[in-house]
Amino acid sequence: MASTPALSVVLPAFNEEGNIERAVRSSAEAVAPLVEAYELVVVDDGSRDETSAILSRLSGELGEHLRVVTHPTNLGYGIALRAGFDQARGRFIFYTDADNQFDLRELEGFLPAMEGVDAILGFRVGRQDGAFRLMVSNGYNGLASFAFGMDVRDLNCSFKLFRREALTSLHLEEDHFFIDTEIVVQLHRAGYRYSQVGVRHYPRTAGSSTVRPTDVPRTFLALLKLWAKLRLFNSGKTKLATRD
Repeated sequence: MASTPALSVVLPAFNEEGNIERAVRSSAEAVAPLVEAYELVVVDDGSRDETSAILSRLSGELGEHLRVVTHPTNLGYGIALRAGFDQARGRFIFYTDADNQFDLRELEGFLPAMEGVDAILGFRVGRQDGAFRLMVSNGYNGLASFAFGMDVRDLNCSFKLFRREALTSLHLEEDHFFIDTEIVVQLHRAGYRYSQVGVRHYPRTAGSSTVRPTDVPRTFLALLKLWAKLRLFNSGKTKLATRD
């Protein structure tokens, strides 16, 4: 494999023993024909099941194509993603979840489309979630887009592709699920070019989602905090410019 992979696929995982082998194998099979060199960066975020043992076995089989980052305890989705980004070496960096709800063969259309943009944000088509979660998600996307002057259909869709230089320039701080929004807001405010593409969403066939009802108010609170932080920052810049 070349010293600099063309594509890094970052997969955060927590207690995904029923999904992780299929996620790793299907990811490798999907991206291998698309680029000359690739790597899978799996972040085992403190799994307490057989996820770690399965990854150890797969590492022996896939060799340099699979890199595993292990957290002794569960630190949170945002920390897991940031750890994966820190380890990713590819010219393009993609992330998704290890729950097999997306088909990475759809990246075949994403990579050529990167010619004119810095990032491509997927949005879920045929979303496999309950009515309440869909209602909350739609409200959240509308509120966040309004608050930050964007028009993003599905902020929390974990099917996103970036140019390395764009992603690594962001100052990400979020530890939990709000990191999806934090990434897009920072991309937007930095003036990076991005497009949105629909991707098919499939039902989970193993394991369970780590999203809990308590994550909903926490995510909305994080949204409010980021909005207030940016508002204060902009206010300070305006005062400074006026004084000058």
